[in-house]
Amino acid sequence: MESPPTEAQGWEAPDHRNRQHEMRGPMTLPPGLGAFNHALYQSTRVRLEPGHRVDLVENGAIFDEIVDAIRQATESVHILVFIWRPSEPSARIVEALCERARAGVACRVIVDPVGSEEVRGEHDFDPMVEWRLREGGVEVHYFRPLSGRWLGRLFGRTHHKLVLIDGKVGFTGGFGIWKSWQGEGGSPEEWRDTNVRVEGPAVRDMQIAFARSWQECGGALLPESCFPEPSNGGDACAGFVESIGASGISEAERMLRMVFAEARERLWIANAYFTPPKAILEQLLEKRKQGVDVRVLAAGPVHDWRIVRASQRATYERMLKGGVRMWEYQPSMMHSKTVLVDDWLTVVGSTNLDALSLHRMREGSLVMADKRLAAKLAKCWERDLAHSKEVTLSHGGRTNPWRRFARRVTQLLALDR
Repeated sequence: MESPPTEAQGWEAPDHRNRQHEMRGPMTLPPGLGAFNHALYQSTRVRLEPGHRVDLVENGAIFDEIVDAIRQATESVHILVFIWRPSEPSARIVEALCERARAGVACRVIVDPVGSEEVRGEHDFDPMVEWRLREGGVEVHYFRPLSGRWLGRLFGRTHHKLVLIDGKVGFTGGFGIWKSWQGEGGSPEEWRDTNVRVEGPAVRDMQIAFARSWQECGGALLPESCFPEPSNGGDACAGFVESIGASGISEAERMLRMVFAEARERLWIANAYFTPPKAILEQLLEKRKQGVDVRVLAAGPVHDWRIVRASQRATYERMLKGGVRMWEYQPSMMHSKTVLVDDWLTVVGSTNLDALSLHRMREGSLVMADKRLAAKLAKCWERDLAHSKEVTLSHGGRTNPWRRFARRVTQLLALDR
């Protein structure tokens, strides 16, 4: 692994003029994995370690991958998700879990009661799914039930999407266990999403993220067998960054700012809820000034939150005037949360680029240094742009009072800095 360079080789000099006493604005890192690792570690306590095998899993294929992995489990299956509702994908996963539980595999599930319920009640996780799991021998817990404490817990949710098999194989991304994630993302009923399957040392950190939530939900400490020694899974370097929300700068924001700072040629962001805090917007504009090809693929007319889309569109005018190119995905809800930097660095996970995700929610993203995966993600971009409309100042890019109001509301609700 490359050694981090010295200050003389490209690290930023001290800034004695910073009187605001806040994290520095747009920064520049020396090139290479060594320097990036040095920056990421001092920001998030995570390094990209070698020995990983990573593969993209798009759209409804995630359910085939998860079910196949569950059926091969011999020790444990752990699932932590924000959305789990009765559906065909749910039935497949429930069946696989119950079969493994009957075979003696420890199956543990955490769901978020806010994400997994609907007002009408007909699509609730409880009791339509929960009782089948419990009857089948699966241990189930809810993350921070709202009963009696909704005011303090309403926004402090877990937005994780984690599936872990025997502590050796992990899945994360934007998926939920519901009908919206079936198909190929080509119609309003089929959301467009990107996920990743990983083997290697980062799975242990994903398992720790599950264990911490499991403890908080009332589960017992996991046995040592849930944390096996990682095998040498492949050539990729990777690290899992968990963020649990913060009144200041969260691990999620720190991670993204380091990733963005690394960009020299290309910074392509696909994100379902693109309404980032001011500091990140300024960083993207600075990257464009440095000559980086900055692009954003956002959700389009098919959107599950009208006010969030309006808030997202409030950022367009400034981005476009600064040279950032913007697209909106047309056929369905674009739910991915990915970043592609140059030809080697990628991020895939649950972290949205909005203040709620960055400041209040529990999130997790896999950061990967792997040219093969980066090339695959670039091909995903090419396909998605063929189904997207580019936003310009003359076509949808101007702001208006409604968009400005929506932006203020979404930032206020999330206690944006």
